[in-house]
Amino acid sequence: MNGIVIVDKPENWTSQDVVSKLRGVFKTRRIGHGGTLDPMATGVLPVFVGRATRAVEFFEHAEKTYIATLRFGITTDTEDITGRVLKEKEVSVTREELETALPKFRGEIDQVPPMYSAIKVNGQKLYELARKGREVERQSRKVTIFQLECQDFDGKDAKLFIHCSKGTYIRTLCKDIGESLGCGGCMAALRRVSAGAYTAEDAVSLESLIATEDPEKYLLPVDSVFDAYPKAVLTENQEKRCRNGNSFSLNLTDGTYRVYSKTGAFLMLAKVENGVMATIKSFF
Repeated sequence: MNGIVIVDKPENWTSQDVVSKLRGVFKTRRIGHGGTLDPMATGVLPVFVGRATRAVEFFEHAEKTYIATLRFGITTDTEDITGRVLKEKEVSVTREELETALPKFRGEIDQVPPMYSAIKVNGQKLYELARKGREVERQSRKVTIFQLECQDFDGKDAKLFIHCSKGTYIRTLCKDIGESLGCGGCMAALRRVSAGAYTAEDAVSLESLIATEDPEKYLLPVDSVFDAYPKAVLTENQEKRCRNGNSFSLNLTDGTYRVYSKTGAFLMLAKVENGVMATIKSFF
């Protein structure tokens, strides 16, 4: 079986837990996921099965959207509600003050990764150091917040809609917003509602996948990752050259293409330069 299943990740499962469980469901070890979700988070987790794992590297840069709950007045070591409380402050933030603070977090911003993350410093994962009670200096990174809106606010919790680039830590965004308002804050809940072109409407529950006798019916084709690129169909001779890993002439505008055989089989992601098509990644 080859393809992509969009899992609605349940709370208290790691992304790797999901992958491990699905190895049994799809009866293959060749499975990988397209972007880690924290155990407390739920929502869209694309999982690549079989030959589709060759597409994971192209999905790494996909934009994501989330609905997060920011709880004001609490600062924790993990930057979310599951961590050890470091500070508690009285909250007197108004909706107007929150709305005034949000624009500075839109666009390209600098973000310091949390200690409880899988980023490596001098060969060690930060969360491993954090569990030993150690904190090390981390370099800030550029991330982009395309959209940041407050959907609801009750004086203590704010529900935020966030559309962001790869590598954005929503926990850190919540913490930084809380700090900017002088009372601190942490992430109290998180749901990923889309990853790349895949949305919550595409997702299937892990429970349904485990229970089904036909998991293949939930698999989306691997070429769905590349829907944003134009389609090119090869002649039989061009297909032979493609399958042999050779480049060949093709009268197309320069750019990236998803490439198919005359029978409709997805063959590769390819680039065209000066009328010559060459393989970026094959999928046959």
